[in-house]
Amino acid sequence: MNQLDARFTPLVEAVSSVLYGKEESITLALAAFFAKGHLLVEDIPGVGKTTLAKALASLLGLEFNRIQFTSDLLPSDILGVNYFNQKQSEFVFKKGPIFTQFLLADEINRSMPKTQSALLEAMEENSITIDGERYELEEPFFVMGTQNPYEEVGTFKLPDSQLDRFICAMSIGYPAHEAERAILAQKKPKRIPAHTHITPEEIKEIQDAVSRVHLSDALLDYLQAIIALSRNGVYFTHGLSTRGALALAQMTRAWACMHGRDYAIPDDVTAVAPYVSLHRLHFKEGKTTLERIRHVITSNTQPDA
Repeated sequence: MNQLDARFTPLVEAVSSVLYGKEESITLALAAFFAKGHLLVEDIPGVGKTTLAKALASLLGLEFNRIQFTSDLLPSDILGVNYFNQKQSEFVFKKGPIFTQFLLADEINRSMPKTQSALLEAMEENSITIDGERYELEEPFFVMGTQNPYEEVGTFKLPDSQLDRFICAMSIGYPAHEAERAILAQKKPKRIPAHTHITPEEIKEIQDAVSRVHLSDALLDYLQAIIALSRNGVYFTHGLSTRGALALAQMTRAWACMHGRDYAIPDDVTAVAPYVSLHRLHFKEGKTTLERIRHVITSNTQPDA
């Protein structure tokens, strides 16, 4: 991994103090946040998904809500509901847990598709609509969705429209031997050091800096080469959508910014492209994996910048 900018090293180290040995996953999660996207984490239970979410919310100083998705969860349990207040003799809107800044949608694929779709408008437009009335969500608004592997009993496959709302997807994986030793040896859970918390002003400053990262014509050619590769019908059942292409460009900007540059280079593209593509692309033959996507991209596209 390229050297992080001095502004971001303390942030990654702070989260690493509670999620051992997962610096690359932490950096990717921060990049997704600063790119104003949403993050999907697919992994088996118990490897640190919730720990990552709580640590990030604490680090960023964001209001945090967690929704445990189950098969009987209803859209109103997420968004809220209008109820009749007899004292006031009128309908009153009771806000649901989606009214927060950092939403952990835990085990999202355990719920029915109708419930999953309750997040679509919120993730795309930072707002929800109840009985024809629109409600704005507070900014920043970040959704971290977690899901169990589809092979597990009691899961429902997320539709492509839902998956496409996540700017990137990743797995945390098992800890390395030394990291797991430290976990086993610790006597009590650690917390994010208070001095590492960043302010809303700093968050906005970083997000604005990400949006200003320059993509040269040569780099745009490289981005389009990857997009065209996904759509040529040779490897994948269908290619990246326009939203997926925009996600690739925005994550490239965020990765460049986090590594101290106001311009992007091909290494930024190849670093994030597999994660942007993992949940969007499906191989015609065989299982889609991060390693396979990375190999196809790096073997079939040649950067000119």
